[in-house]
Amino acid sequence: MDIEINWGLIWPLIALQVVLMVTALLSLYKAETESVRGPKWMWVLIIVVLNIVGSIAYFVAGRREA
Repeated sequence: MDIEINWGLIWPLIALQVVLMVTALLSLYKAETESVRGPKWMWVLIIVVLNIVGSIAYFVAGRREA
């Protein structure tokens, strides 16, 4: 059973995941503790474990408006 992987479709998703994760982690690192909903360590876990969904969740629900 030989499965052919279409890397042309997978590489953009991997790149999107890495860019979103790094951007979210940098934003979280630079954010003041008061401007984040919940503890920062919790958001690090959410961003890293849930990948694309975790990064989007941080940008949508994790940050407080200034």
